[in-house]
Order: sequence, then C-alpha cells, then structure tokens
Amino acid sequence: MIDLKQYEVWFVTGSQHLYGPKTLETVAEHSRAIASALGVSKHLPVQVVFKPVLTTPDAIRELCLEANSSKNCIGLVTWMHTFSPAKMWIAGLTLLKKPILHLHTQYNQEIPWSEIDMDFMNLNQAAHGDREFGFIGSRLRLNRKVVVGHWSDETVQAEIGVWVRAASAWADWQGAKIARFGDNMRDVAVTEGDKVEAQIQLGYDVYGYGVGELVKLVNEASDAEVDQLIKTYLDEYEVVAELKPGGARNSSLRDGARIEIGLRNFLNAGNFKAFTTTFEDLHGLTQLPGLAAQRLMRDGYGFGAEGDWKTSALVRAMKVMNQGLEGGVSFMEDYTYHFSASGDKVLGSHMLEICESIAVGKPKLEIHPLSIGGKADPVRSVFDANTGPAIGASIVHMGGRFRMVANVVDVVPTDEPLPKLPVARALWLPRPNLKVATAAWIHAGGAHHTSFSYSVTAEHLQDFADIAGIEFLLIDENTKVQEFKEKLRWNDLYYHLNKGL
Repeated sequence: MIDLKQYEVWFVTGSQHLYGPKTLETVAEHSRAIASALGVSKHLPVQVVFKPVLTTPDAIRELCLEANSSKNCIGLVTWMHTFSPAKMWIAGLTLLKKPILHLHTQYNQEIPWSEIDMDFMNLNQAAHGDREFGFIGSRLRLNRKVVVGHWSDETVQAEIGVWVRAASAWADWQGAKIARFGDNMRDVAVTEGDKVEAQIQLGYDVYGYGVGELVKLVNEASDAEVDQLIKTYLDEYEVVAELKPGGARNSSLRDGARIEIGLRNFLNAGNFKAFTTTFEDLHGLTQLPGLAAQRLMRDGYGFGAEGDWKTSALVRAMKVMNQGLEGGVSFMEDYTYHFSASGDKVLGSHMLEICESIAVGKPKLEIHPLSIGGKADPVRSVFDANTGPAIGASIVHMGGRFRMVANVVDVVPTDEPLPKLPVARALWLPRPNLKVATAAWIHAGGAHHTSFSYSVTAEHLQDFADIAGIEFLLIDENTKVQEFKEKLRWNDLYYHLNKGL
C-alpha cells in the first residue's frame, strides 16, 4: 500500500531583522502554531514540519538546498508573516527543485478594532508582505499554488490538502520504475511517446521486458502459494461454481492465481510502481493476466493496457493522490456509446483490467471467452462501478511537450441489466454533454485510455500538472467547443514561445 505519512511538507515563514528579536520570537510562535494546526488537520495526509523563521539570503538558500536533498520533503508551504524583502529569496528559489505553495494568510482572524495599534500593524504585515513574495515568484516564473484565507478555515486547509496530495504523487514519480512487458501494441499511435523526455521532465523510468522473464516467475509459483491465493479469492469474491475447487474450470482459476503470484513477485523484486501488458505478446502465459492486473491496481500499482506506459504512470499518480480517500482509481477506456433521448452516455470498460476499487458491492470471479488474443479463456473480476461524480484523465505526448486532458463526468446506473457483458464497467454522462465533451477531447488529442477516479478532482490534477510543468486541459460543465479550440491554439503558441523564455 501507499504510505503518505512518510512524506513531509515544510512550513517556511519569511521575515527580516528590521523588526527586532521580540517581534521575531512572536513570528516564530505564530508560525509554529499554524504548522501544528495544519499538521493535525484531517485534510493533510502528510507530516507538517515547522522550520525556523528565515531572515537572511543565506538562511533561505541553505533551507532550499536542504529541501532538495531531503528524501521525505515533498514541498514547501511559504508564508510572509511580516515584510520579507524578496531579493533575499532569489538565490534560494532559483535553486529550489521541490514544489511550492504560497499560503496568503495572517495569524489573527479579525481586526481587534478597539486595540489595534502600530505594534500590531508592524507585526501583522502579510497583506503586503505576501504581495512582495508573490512578485518574485512571478518574476522567476515559478509554478506554484496560491491559497488565500485564514489558516484555521477548513476550506483553506482542504485546498492545501489537495496540493499536498498532488505533491505526494509528484514525489512518488521521481525515480519510479515502470515495467513494460512487450512493446507498444501493433501500430497504435497514442500509446507511443518519448520515454527519454518523460524521464527528463516527469522523473519516472520505463523498463522493457520480454514476457518470457515474467513467465519464468509464473512457472516458479508453488502449489502451496496457489492454494493460499485461491483461499483469498474465495473469501473476497463471489466465485462462480465452475471455478471453485472441484469445479470443471478450477484449473483456469489456478492458472490465473499463478500469473498473479509471478507478476507480483516480479514487480516486488524490481521495486516497480506500475506496469503494462499487451495481449499481442503472451507467449508462455496460459491466459491474459486480467485478474492479476485488477488486483495489483487495487493494491496501488499503476496499470496501462497494450503497452500504454503513460496511462500506467498516471494511474499510479492518481492512486497516490487518492490514498485514504473514498472512491477508488482505475484504468479505464471509453468503449461504446448510448445515444438516447434521456441523455447520451458512455459505457466505459476494458477487456478485463478495471480496478475493483471503484466497484459497488462484492465483485464476482467469472470466466468467459475473450474473443481476441488467441489464449485460454481468462478469469476476471466482474462488477458495476459506483455512481456519482468522477473524472477521467489522459496524458499524451504532443511531440514537443506532454499534455493532460481531463473530463468531469457523472456515473449513473445502467438503464438495464447487462447479463451478457462479462467485464467490469461504468456508465457515465460526460459534462457538459457527450457531444461537446467528446468533440473537445478529440480536438485535444486525448487518448482512448484514461485514469478514472471518484475521489481525485480537477483541482488535484491541475495542481499536479502545474508541479510537473505540463499543459492541463479541463472539459467540464463550462466547456464550449469553439472556446476550447481557441485555447488549444493559444496553448500551442505559449508552449512554443515558452521554450525561449
């Protein structure tokens, strides 16, 4: 599982020696109180570490270098309690490699009308101190989030919490390893991309393996290990009779269990966080590893079908952002449409690999023909997805840059039962509607594979894209196709010119 408590955000306060030691002691006291409050907030899933008040260029530079070298530090939350001349921050901020959030707040919540004097004014200067800090952030073209409001306000804490989750996902990507069994499938374009550029800009590395290296570990799985995993299946799923011990097709369930054991051992041994498979390259496997992919996703691994390493990485990132929240994250594909007077809908699914973290009720373990792939019928977990607001996101490589496209949707119950559809599925209404959302998605070049979540929001993804320095395009209830096309043109120009800035 993914442990976000291993991570830290550092609470950093700026001031200067002009105000004297007594004022600086009060600044530190106030800053420590805010850091403590954020540290116990239900919205922040990581540790919040108070750092001494910064008053000199050397101290700022040293802290930024310390943050860069700290394995656990995922970013800085900065606040200027008093006025902190921003030239002091230039050396440090130009070296800083970690994400930054600018909290524009003040210690006191309301003005003490009958008691306010110049001592109070000299101490509580965030209203203009943060503007000074904001200027140097803009002058240096820093990607950062700005949150405005009183630090005790739950909405403020929630905004910080969203950024913290995005920063956690970014930290998780740095040095992450993705295992790719087989190559890109056939002549598919969107699942290709520049893996070298991804490592340079996004931090993760994609390793390619022949499926034979996986098969070796699958074959090494012992009967005792398989027996133990079969017991787990019987406890966690409604298993159809033919797959149960003694059933006519129990050997297929054992094959599926053996594949899961081998794949899990491969990923654990190599310290991988995500993986891809392809049904074009299954030599030595009895069946496509569908159930294994479903269960590994449930446990936090990223997954992409057909060699789609970018979606695999995004699923992992959204799994990190989702940790501890209700709703789940899954690999997904827009599969087929329902054009209807009651509302045009999308049926999302895949051949097998939908994560059961988005399931409603107890999933079933079934076995059915796959129709493609040329292998034995694979075992799979079958279920309907939860209903409610969700989002699907895709990262594509546009040649000179990476682009994230996201669409807010509303998952609804199926109009009728689907007794012959042997895969996990979700039915949704895209916002603002299928006609506009799909046209915008196609204009943006979004992939047919997505990472799909009920808990990760557009704000999480926007913050993550900002940290990563990649383009973010949101399709929601406010989207209009012509305006969206104009935004694409302006973005093309911006990212072309930005290389020279």
